[in-house]
Amino acid sequence: MLKQRIITAIWLIPLVFGAIFGLPTEYFCWVLLGVFLIAAKEWGRIIDSRCQMTQWSFTVTIGVLLTALNLLVPADEIWNRGMLHPIYLAVIIIGGFWWLLSFVMVLSFPKSASFWEKSHMFKSMFGQLTLIPCFVSLLSLKALGTPGSPYYGATLVFLVMLVVWATDSGAYFAGKTFGKRKLMPNVSPAKTIEGLLGGLLTTMLIVAGVMYVSPEQELGLLIAVTLFTALASAVGDLSESMFKRVAKIKDSGTILPGHGGVLDRIDSLTAALPVFTLIYIAFWM
Repeated sequence: MLKQRIITAIWLIPLVFGAIFGLPTEYFCWVLLGVFLIAAKEWGRIIDSRCQMTQWSFTVTIGVLLTALNLLVPADEIWNRGMLHPIYLAVIIIGGFWWLLSFVMVLSFPKSASFWEKSHMFKSMFGQLTLIPCFVSLLSLKALGTPGSPYYGATLVFLVMLVVWATDSGAYFAGKTFGKRKLMPNVSPAKTIEGLLGGLLTTMLIVAGVMYVSPEQELGLLIAVTLFTALASAVGDLSESMFKRVAKIKDSGTILPGHGGVLDRIDSLTAALPVFTLIYIAFWM
């Protein structure tokens, strides 16, 4: 399994970075739509793992909504004089509120599942709230830049990904080595408190790297933003685990050998990106 994961990562990582840094936003948004359609199809299994019609109808709904966003807000209009387009801002704010609600749902699981576990409508709505703000946040960050710093937005996306990967990797190895106390056994029995703390500690390597490259940053704020983004990524991971547990599926899909589905790879990002984008707008714009 580990060998499969490494092989998949070897070809996947260059594709991801090539798209983030190499594609202009006006093309990137359509490539990203294709990725999110795959994730939507996988979320359809969470809604109803046995009904293909339900899965495809959810996928089409997400496709229509994301296409409408791409057409209503062209890449060159995402930012205007330092202000995020109102539609994008509204979607990201809604996403922020959703992750607060999701956090409460995770904390109170399985009791919280009593009102949504048998409702296709609720699970479809949760899927939209998970995927669409992530899509919009990613494009919002990617579109940031100036003639003098054309890769500024792509670098921000890269940094969020690094924080998420550092959190996941640190949590995995710290959990394997020191893990004793279960974090949320009802949601994800394998995750431990020691793993989470190890993941948060690992993100300080990202802080050190940023301070080395850009020493003018305020260290306290950078640490706080990094930790908050890392915690949000953990909520995203736990949230998907909660939904998959109710759906009785282990992986969201099989498209990525050794990694499961696209949704399994972006679950942490679905929360980390909207949260980071909101913080960025509040403190740096």
